[in-house]
Amino acid sequence: MTNKYIVASSGGFVTTDRWGVMKPGGIMNRALELTGKTRPRVLFMMTASGDDTSYIARSYQAMSDSSVDVDHLSLFTQPTRPVEEAIGKADLVWVGGGSVANLLAVWRLHGVDVALRDAWESGTVLGGVSAGSICWHVGGPTDSFGPKLEVVNNALGLIPFGNGVHYDSEAQRRPLLQSIVKEGSLPVSYATDDHVAVVYENENPFEVVADTADTTARAYRLEKVGEEVVETTLELGRI
Repeated sequence: MTNKYIVASSGGFVTTDRWGVMKPGGIMNRALELTGKTRPRVLFMMTASGDDTSYIARSYQAMSDSSVDVDHLSLFTQPTRPVEEAIGKADLVWVGGGSVANLLAVWRLHGVDVALRDAWESGTVLGGVSAGSICWHVGGPTDSFGPKLEVVNNALGLIPFGNGVHYDSEAQRRPLLQSIVKEGSLPVSYATDDHVAVVYENENPFEVVADTADTTARAYRLEKVGEEVVETTLELGRI
C-alpha cells in the first residue's frame, strides 16, 4: 500500500535578508522529503490568488537553490496545461494562499479536485499554506467572503477533519473555530499557528513540523467533549 501524505500549513517559506526574497522553510523541506525523490518535481498551484504572477515568480525564485524541478499550473484565464497531465507528473503539489472559496469553485469547474484525489491516492504529496491547507479538509474559517470570517464547509474532504490556519496571528480565527466545532458545524479540527504544519499520513495526523526549529508556535487539536470544546496543544514532532 502506498502511503499518502498531506502537509497542511500556515507557512512553508521564510524570508531572507533580501527584500521580497523567500526560501524554503522546514515545512517545505519536509514536504520534499516525503516525496522520497532525490530531485522531486514540484507543481505550484496559485489558484486562490487568481494565479497572481508575482506570487508564482517569488515561489520559483524561492526554490532556485533546491534540487527540484519546478512547474506551475495556472487556471486563469484558461488552464496553461491539461490538468491531469500537469498534476499527474508532480511528486509534490503545493497550493498557495488566497480565497479558498474561489479556489474550490474553479477547481471543480476544471476537474482539478478529481485529478488531485487521483494523484494523492497514487502517492503524490499534497501541501500548501492557508487556503492551500483548508482545501484538503472538510472546511474551516476563511476570509474569502470579506473581513468578517465565515465558514467554508465544502472543501475536498481528503482529510476528514476541520482546519484552522493563522491561529496565533488573526484574532477572529481561534474563537470562530472553537465555536463551530462546539456547535457541530465542523468535526474534530486541527489548527496551526503561523509557520507550523500538521502532516497527515493517509488520513491521520502523525507529525507537527515548523519552518524554524526555535519557534514557539504550535499546532492544536479541537474536539467537542460533552457540551464544551477541548483544545489540546500539539508539540513539534510525532503526534
